[in-house]
Amino acid sequence: MAPGYIFSDGPKTLAPVHPPVGVFPGYIAQQPTTLVLKEKVLSWSGDDFGVKDQNGNVVVRVAGKVMSLRQRKVITDASGQTLFVLKNKILTIMKKFIGEDADGKPLFEVHHKLGIKTKVEITFNNVATKTPGKLTLKGDMWGGNADILNENGQVVAQIHRDLWNKRDFFADKQTYYVWVPPGVDLALIAAICVAFDEIKNEKNNH
Repeated sequence: MAPGYIFSDGPKTLAPVHPPVGVFPGYIAQQPTTLVLKEKVLSWSGDDFGVKDQNGNVVVRVAGKVMSLRQRKVITDASGQTLFVLKNKILTIMKKFIGEDADGKPLFEVHHKLGIKTKVEITFNNVATKTPGKLTLKGDMWGGNADILNENGQVVAQIHRDLWNKRDFFADKQTYYVWVPPGVDLALIAAICVAFDEIKNEKNNH
């Protein structure tokens, strides 16, 4: 475990997912993995940051860029090669994010369903089965905790915001830990987390 990555209630052990779920075959987790994201730099402010695993290795990098009528983040691999562009459709009534490849081809969509409880749906073509796939994120918007489930109801990732790290608390940059089992696309989960944080921040500001 890398220094500073201390879990308030311990990392979770989730059952492996089969068939695998995801868009990017090279990012399907082969072992239980914990993604670590800092809340402050998740904002759509133009900041660049890296999503790391529990050992401090960069899984993906996120480059934020603001455009005139829409916002987008370019997600790259650790070496800086573009994986996809996550676009924030800020003019839609319902919050929607679209992940596109470098040529503008849609790879997945993230939709925020209106309601008291947080419910986010992710649609994509599953690279493992060559069929349409859907994930659902359900959770506590204010607490920053959520489960991501597949169509069978299996938990394929858990998002947990550490509220007990005093150093991060006073620096206004809470930490998200995302527990991911084998068989799940780490790059896709990272994109969902970025969208989740934007939805949460927007709702908290209203």
